[in-house]
Amino acid sequence: MKLSRLALAIAVMPGLSLAAEPYVAEPLVVTSGRLAEPQAQATAATTVFERDDIERLQVSSVPDLLSRVPGVSIVQSGGRGSLTSLFLRGANANQTLVLVDGVRLNAAASGLARLEFLSPEQIDRIEVVRGARSALYGSDAIGGVIQIFTRRGEDGLQPRLRLAAGSQKTFERSLGLAGGDQRTRFDLGASLVERAGFDRSQDGRGYDNDHDGLRRKAFNLSLEHRFNDRLKGGLSLLEQRGESEYDDLFSFDPGNPSERFSVSSIAGHLEAQLADGWSSRLELGHSEDKSENRDPLNADNNYVYNTYRDSAGWINTLRLGDAHQLLLGLDWYEDRLGSDSDFSRSERWNRAAFVQHRYRGNGFATELGLRHDDNQQFGSEDSWSAALTLDLAEHLDLVLSYSEGFHAPTFNDLYFPTSPFYGGNPDLAPERSKTYEAQLRGDHLDTRWSLSAYRTEVEDLITVVSDPVTFFSTPMNVSKARLQGLELSIERELLGWQATLGASLLDPRDRDSGHTLPRRTKRSLSLDLDRQFGAIAAGMTWQAFSGRYDDAANNRKIAGYGLLGARASWQMSDELLWQIKVDNLLDKDYSQALYSRPNDPLFSNVSYYGYREEGRSALLSLTWTPQL
Repeated sequence: MKLSRLALAIAVMPGLSLAAEPYVAEPLVVTSGRLAEPQAQATAATTVFERDDIERLQVSSVPDLLSRVPGVSIVQSGGRGSLTSLFLRGANANQTLVLVDGVRLNAAASGLARLEFLSPEQIDRIEVVRGARSALYGSDAIGGVIQIFTRRGEDGLQPRLRLAAGSQKTFERSLGLAGGDQRTRFDLGASLVERAGFDRSQDGRGYDNDHDGLRRKAFNLSLEHRFNDRLKGGLSLLEQRGESEYDDLFSFDPGNPSERFSVSSIAGHLEAQLADGWSSRLELGHSEDKSENRDPLNADNNYVYNTYRDSAGWINTLRLGDAHQLLLGLDWYEDRLGSDSDFSRSERWNRAAFVQHRYRGNGFATELGLRHDDNQQFGSEDSWSAALTLDLAEHLDLVLSYSEGFHAPTFNDLYFPTSPFYGGNPDLAPERSKTYEAQLRGDHLDTRWSLSAYRTEVEDLITVVSDPVTFFSTPMNVSKARLQGLELSIERELLGWQATLGASLLDPRDRDSGHTLPRRTKRSLSLDLDRQFGAIAAGMTWQAFSGRYDDAANNRKIAGYGLLGARASWQMSDELLWQIKVDNLLDKDYSQALYSRPNDPLFSNVSYYGYREEGRSALLSLTWTPQL
């Protein structure tokens, strides 16, 4: 984030850092400490993508962008718009909290946030916090927290129009209008993506031998107003809806299903400077995750899962002198489920209180936090965190931290309707974690770098257990896991090219069986290179991922792969920008997950195939930003 955008971060969250920072050019982040602070002072390892990064990298999806983060494993079930899981530092896909403007996006039924349906055109910035943050956010933050900020207005009036066309009959259109003055700012935008897609399954049986397309409409609105020097407020809305086609993979006579989806969030806040050292912020939110699966050829594939969440928060930042800062807050949210399946319960609430103290002295800083959650279903849960930052030298810091996390069981885990072969378990306890981490980070010779080593112990992992006699399956707290790894990130200019490198080594292990946890890649590397040649810019991305196992028993292995992408742009005039990109330039054939297919109507045996991921594809776009 550029310094001209300080006002944006301050508007998003209250509070500033405690003392003068050594890195004056650092961007501000708000997710790590639930307040605005320079990234160099955040105790959690944090990756930030600005709007400039999204446009420069020409990403087509949010998972495409997040795959560059050290410690992130993305698993898609057949390209853009397919079911996507994100594993952060080896934690389960439902153990990473996703926020949009402070509002929880994880669905109450599955615990997943449908990142594959979010449009990059509606996003201003993304912060990825790696490591447990339950002491500030409560449930779901074992792996970390991902916060997405919708687009914000700036001074003046700036319309925008973008048109794009590419492979697989892809057509993208978006338009928007941003503007404002010193008191009021707004951004209004809409986009439409249509693509014929490709066949996501490999065996090509029956109706599955077709292209699986995607249609997505997205809308965003943000409004911020400063009433006076001590009071300001804002409202934001983000909505994506559409239809994504997929294959019916397990039926012997497959149908032709699709998912109609709607993912939306509304956030409002009011912030007041009640005294010179006291800032108070009230937040209200509502989010929805709606999924309707339809199949005109197979009635068994028709079902509905809709989850709704209302939330409220009250955050107070107190400055106790020059060196001390206190964060006090209250959180509440209520989940509701609407489904054509007969769940035994469809509502539950959660309320919480948290406190965090920070101290900055000469050469060191401390952070200590505690949160108490009270949940209608599983009862009380306390989460602690502590961090010590040592200034080893100029622009060289060592951060030692301990953090606890937990994940509340989902509606599917607890209340799924009982059938002869499966049922939920209302007696489940939350999954719990403890993380120990050391970070070394600095800024030397025009190189910003960080190195993190961590170890996470997870207890009471929820695993589906089957009775060998009755074949009845139910989730139970029976497993333990150990997640440990190293992460490296480097940013610098190299021979005129701006280089960004992220790499990670991960050992995600089931402590009971000794097996590697499924679908996590142990080694990953991502390199972006970009350079400006006057009005022309060029860039490339190289990513490499090691192999992974698709099952808990480690019997089915998926090969590793490497991907190369290229991009270029031409600033034709002050108002017109041409961009072109080619993903998977070498047309690599690869899979990130397997699926099973019955060999006969009795399901006596099955075969396994890899989901198809996207081959070589190109996209050409034109962006018009008229000067008013």
